[in-house]
Amino acid sequence: MVTFAAVAVAVVLTLVGELLHARRVARVAALVFGPGGRPAPAALVAPLLRPLAVGLLAWGFATLAQLPPKIHRGEEVPPEEWRHLVLVFDVSPSMLLKDAGAGGDQTRVARARELIDSLFERVPLGKFKVTVIATYNGAKPVVEDTTDFEVVRHVLSEVDLRYAFKAGSTKLFDGIAEAARIAKPWRVGSTLLVIVSDGDTVPASGMPELPPSIGGSLVIGVGDHLAGKFIAGHQSRQDESTLRQVANRLGGEFHNGNKRHVPSDVLSVAAADSRKPLLQRLTLREYALIAICTATVVLAALPLLLAAFGSRLRVGVRLLPTAAA
Repeated sequence: MVTFAAVAVAVVLTLVGELLHARRVARVAALVFGPGGRPAPAALVAPLLRPLAVGLLAWGFATLAQLPPKIHRGEEVPPEEWRHLVLVFDVSPSMLLKDAGAGGDQTRVARARELIDSLFERVPLGKFKVTVIATYNGAKPVVEDTTDFEVVRHVLSEVDLRYAFKAGSTKLFDGIAEAARIAKPWRVGSTLLVIVSDGDTVPASGMPELPPSIGGSLVIGVGDHLAGKFIAGHQSRQDESTLRQVANRLGGEFHNGNKRHVPSDVLSVAAADSRKPLLQRLTLREYALIAICTATVVLAALPLLLAAFGSRLRVGVRLLPTAAA
């Protein structure tokens, strides 16, 4: 009601001013618009644009005056803007084999940590909360929804997580199922699922169903995919074809990270935010600010437009061809 009253008063006062101004201009129309006294199109449009712009300006200010103040504290992120990064990290004994890196002299787990650090440097972590799930013969959440990335780095580099599990075969799908359980209540499309593994003993069936909250997934393979290492009675190597199939079944991206970091284009595709379009996320505050800016531009530009195009009359004497000669 207050907003409507403010707009009505502003528009009525502006119209009264325009009528008084039009009466004064009509008396000297021949001097302003030339011998015919006919105004240019720009002069006819101005009396309509000015009340509309003033009404828009009044609506914007009245709306902002009634909204609660918004306080910005540094790089704060509204609750609806937070995104989540869920890391499923393979900590099975095969990850300790040394056949990773450009020279093949790194352990698979050391190479995985390098890839994760590189990923953290290129993802806007200020808008992400990180969850780490260790997987071996089962799955265990290690860190849930934290913004302290030093804790995540410490867990990945200083804690030997394989001792939290009983010995057995790797159950990568248990880690994916645990990620789906944790991410289920989050906003639709707000979660990036990252899986880092050598693909050793990944089953061919039993893929868990992902909730709508997981909007993208990235599977990163580590270890030599050609020549393997002997462990636990079998030859272990990066099972690239199986990991690629896992990525396809998740509807995500796969990258062999044994020698190269994840390309930025692959990372950007996997981390794409599937939120509502920008226009659907604008609030009443943003619309009020847009109205104020638009009205201000119109009111500031009108005098310039009228000076340039408001009259057909051009001061000066046009010389006849004989006189010019």
